[in-house]
Amino acid sequence: MQTTEEILKLAQQNQQQAWQVIAETDVIGCWQSINARVNLIGSLKTGLLMKHRDIDFHIYTPKLDVVESFSAVSLMAKHPGIAAVEYANLSNEEDACLEWHAKYCDPNGNLWQIDMIHMADGSRWDGYFEKIAERIEKVMTPKQKETILRLKFETPDDVKIAGIEYYMAVLRDGIEDYEQFVKWRQANPLTGIADWIP
Repeated sequence: MQTTEEILKLAQQNQQQAWQVIAETDVIGCWQSINARVNLIGSLKTGLLMKHRDIDFHIYTPKLDVVESFSAVSLMAKHPGIAAVEYANLSNEEDACLEWHAKYCDPNGNLWQIDMIHMADGSRWDGYFEKIAERIEKVMTPKQKETILRLKFETPDDVKIAGIEYYMAVLRDGIEDYEQFVKWRQANPLTGIADWIP
């Protein structure tokens, strides 16, 4: 069983690598080329990135323009480490966005996913997930942070769990170990976008 110190060290290493991925791919610069506002959200923003190598950005422009969106991502796709890019037009869905997922293979052979959600300024979700990240950073105790990172570490690699599930379980409902967490998920299934802010 991994010690808390080992888990925290692994999390720190992966977070440092994530910042290197951001720099190497110039993801922020690519979106700024179309005058977009680029906000980091999710587990890297809150210091809770563990072993699941994903980086989340919410990106805003005055209007949602598919051609401009493709222009920004095409700059990023020129990087030889970008192995694949997935696109979905959800502008007419609840999400009201253009959704991008880039797969990036770093120099050590690790595969990262860079999630880029492109929205219009002032749309329904403008600033919402940024506020969640800010609140998590503000209210989370060191002990809760350790618990969340351990839960993420102990989650099997083939089990897909949204970050917000860990945060709700620990910060809101006081879950302390993985066995409790599994039962909590069964009792609190996530359907759609969670409307919870700590």
